[in-house]
Amino acid sequence: MASFPTTVNPTYGSRKNSAPNIRIAQFGDGYQQRSTFGINQNLKVYQFTWSNISETDADEIETFLDARAGVENFDYTPAGESASKKMICRNWNKTIPYLNRATITATFEQVAEA
Repeated sequence: MASFPTTVNPTYGSRKNSAPNIRIAQFGDGYQQRSTFGINQNLKVYQFTWSNISETDADEIETFLDARAGVENFDYTPAGESASKKMICRNWNKTIPYLNRATITATFEQVAEA
């Protein structure tokens, strides 16, 4: 399995979203019973930005993501976390605000597979 290139770290201000998969049973008089659903019910979604990086670094990131085409997973350890996670990236974009500088934004989704 491939590992995401770590030549340049994302800009601070990354976002991590959680949305546990739950089921709710609604009873009379407003009572509810909630339970988690599935084995991996709380996979994370991360939003990263690499701001004002060199075109070379941006091309390395974009080439890596293009090669996986949103289908093949890869290992990545988000900043502040101790263990790597299996991720996919189905969408990203690259802007070139200055000569030889680029910004990439990407959404990484944690996946549960062998």
